[in-house]
Amino acid sequence: MTSVPTFATRPSFLGLERSDPGAPVCVAGVPYDLGTSNRPGSRFGPAAIRQASRMLVDGDHPISGRAPAETEIADIGDFRIVHGEIQGSLAAIEAQASPINHLVALGGDHTITLALLRALAARTGKLALVHFDAHVDTWPDSFGQRFGHGSPFFNAIEEGLVDPRRTVQVGIRSPMDRSVHDWTIARGVKILFAEAVHERGPQATAERIREVVGDVPVYLSFDIDVLDPAFAPGTGTPEIGGLFTWQARAILRRLAGLPFQGMDVVEVSPPYDVSEITALAAATFAWEYLSLLAPGAAVGL
Repeated sequence: MTSVPTFATRPSFLGLERSDPGAPVCVAGVPYDLGTSNRPGSRFGPAAIRQASRMLVDGDHPISGRAPAETEIADIGDFRIVHGEIQGSLAAIEAQASPINHLVALGGDHTITLALLRALAARTGKLALVHFDAHVDTWPDSFGQRFGHGSPFFNAIEEGLVDPRRTVQVGIRSPMDRSVHDWTIARGVKILFAEAVHERGPQATAERIREVVGDVPVYLSFDIDVLDPAFAPGTGTPEIGGLFTWQARAILRRLAGLPFQGMDVVEVSPPYDVSEITALAAATFAWEYLSLLAPGAAVGL
């Protein structure tokens, strides 16, 4: 427990004081929502997630026994974007992400993941992918725009940034064109629909994720709309029937030991949030991820 009251915690993620980009792990905000197709506002997500993260500084992780904020983590502020320009913004995000050792990105809409994967795959080669979402995000375009928040993984697969045979999507439940579904499956992507996750439970879901990913470098992309709108109303494209927060957290905790190379949490839209519950969920999933990386953290449950 810190000596500073929760409400007085500094406004960085987890109240982090370190801010240099040379840290082993860096947190950065990406205030971008030009790719949004429904409700805008995720440009305000990074600030809201940081604000909500104050609730997570008052002790150690209950499972790992570690406090992520006490490890070598820096909050380096927000990335610059080229306002009003999608291609320019993607290039700017990629350039700023490229030199960072291990990045935890706070979005922003899901378009940003393409730029983050471009930066990371240039160093690691083709990545495995664990993707929590209500939507497959493999549309070839988003309402005529190839680089929108419904298309990051179509582009990532086409550009060879991720290995579709080692890609697993968790919580999918939105309407989708049959052609999009068939294209995704044909590439080798494994889709774990939300109803199947509800029926199988976190342990079986985590085991399936491990089977798909294997032991290669892996990236985690967490769209907050994977959660049911009851637990995450503050998002641009909510879909009923989603995961409970406890389910998503239980799955993530059971992925300890995978060789994660980076993570993003996206699509938090504060104008539609209620009592910070969406922002707190996003902050908590970033905190859970950092707990998996903490030195000495327990593997599994």
